[in-house]
Amino acid sequence: MSTQAAPELLIVMGPGATADQTEHVVARLAEVGVSARVSTGREATVIGAIGDRDLLASLPLEAYPGVHQVLPIVKPYKLVSRELAADLTMIDSLGRRLGDSYFGLIAGPCSVETREQTLETARVVAAAGGTMLRGGAFKPRSSPYSFQGLGQAGLEILAEAREATGLPIVTELIDVRDVEAVVTWADVIQIGARNMQNFTLLSEVGRAEKPVLLKRSPSASIEELLMAAEYVVREGNDQVMLCERGIKTFETSTRYTLDIAAVPVLKQETHLPVVVDPSHPAGRRDLVLPLTLAAVAAGADGVIVEVHPDPEQALSDGPQQIPTSDFPAFAKEVVALVELMGKTVG
Repeated sequence: MSTQAAPELLIVMGPGATADQTEHVVARLAEVGVSARVSTGREATVIGAIGDRDLLASLPLEAYPGVHQVLPIVKPYKLVSRELAADLTMIDSLGRRLGDSYFGLIAGPCSVETREQTLETARVVAAAGGTMLRGGAFKPRSSPYSFQGLGQAGLEILAEAREATGLPIVTELIDVRDVEAVVTWADVIQIGARNMQNFTLLSEVGRAEKPVLLKRSPSASIEELLMAAEYVVREGNDQVMLCERGIKTFETSTRYTLDIAAVPVLKQETHLPVVVDPSHPAGRRDLVLPLTLAAVAAGADGVIVEVHPDPEQALSDGPQQIPTSDFPAFAKEVVALVELMGKTVG
């Protein structure tokens, strides 16, 4: 994958534009040293023109056959902008889909603690209709004395769980020194809230050929989240999911405040799928279901929730993890609302 420059103009081809007309526009751009990014959708084709604005101004773009409209991109995030994509991005990992009309139900333990705990959880998640298995092998903790994860051994346990259930693995990458290991073992790379603006790490996963789940920092604006995603996509990896997981406010009744409005705002601003993590803002398991249903109703493309066989004995985030015994009923309610919203669990 190679680093992409940001497009300056959007060239929207008309509904009846032919492939030859699109190729003609791309060829004219190339003649003056301007490259193009073509996005062909179900209803329209959009060309992102990448190059010097003076060179672009020298071309009578709107006069070319098939061109419907030429628009400047004024937002700082360009490659992830909704304007650039003819269609919404859909993530496909091992045949499990998320985005567009597909909903992802991602679930699993906060931390991989033991082989038995992880495999038991994975089997329950798969049987209840979950689409991906989450689990932390590397754990960034506020205290250096807290459980930090099993590392490589945790990755191997997750791989065994994937073999047993067929579920793609979502696990967090926290250090550039572990990029090769995580990319090798995981199916989806999670960048946690603490690393949302670790630009070196974002660029590294942008060069990896694996989908990325990017979590919003508790103190980050929506624009900052989108700019973080731009770092990944700029390196060539456009398989990115954005995750709202709660922001810091004055409220103390919950661990964080779930910014449910971020879901429709992001859906307007970007073509990337939007996932919600209801476990972390809740901080307590009795709130996870209502926050999940709120996310589905707001238009989220998926949720990522924490599940554990015995939350009281969990080494991290026990109070917010759903017991495996309760997860089938939880999943049933979520799937019912997903289908009511006109989506299919992927």
